[in-house]
Amino acid sequence: MNKQELKLHLQDTQWPLTYIDHDRNIVRAIVIDEKQNFYFVRAKRNDDFGEATLIETSGGGVEASESLEAALKRELKEELGANVEIIDRIGVVDDYYNLIHRHNINNYYLCKAISFGEKHLTPDEINEFHLSTLKLSYDEALREYNRCANTRIGKLIAARELPILKQAKNLLDRKQNR
Repeated sequence: MNKQELKLHLQDTQWPLTYIDHDRNIVRAIVIDEKQNFYFVRAKRNDDFGEATLIETSGGGVEASESLEAALKRELKEELGANVEIIDRIGVVDDYYNLIHRHNINNYYLCKAISFGEKHLTPDEINEFHLSTLKLSYDEALREYNRCANTRIGKLIAARELPILKQAKNLLDRKQNR
């Protein structure tokens, strides 16, 4: 696994901190295919965080009895319809959503898509977040994160995920140059 894991500790700069009452252990992935296309989810939301259209890595919460890797494969199958091979661990980003009083522990991985099939989205992912799949080049993904950072929640997500995307690209470049 990756000997140079990224470790970031970010604060919520968009909403005031009143208190944090829970932690959420999360798995997320930068997913690539054999042609170096990157896969993300697009979320269109209008909730307590405001109205926003966002790019985000695929992933979600780890259930009590799951390993990080099992949760990751389950989440990628549900949200992208992807069966994946885990290539490497990218790192961990601790961040906060002050508005909902939550501390997130985001465990990031680099994964290669083996195949794509049917998605298994939850009713909230369909009706509240309108999740869809984005297939982008690295440069397109950078532009999309920067474009979506024009909202308060978009700024938090971009602060968390742009360093991860750049670290994933560095890992891929090093693997290709071996």
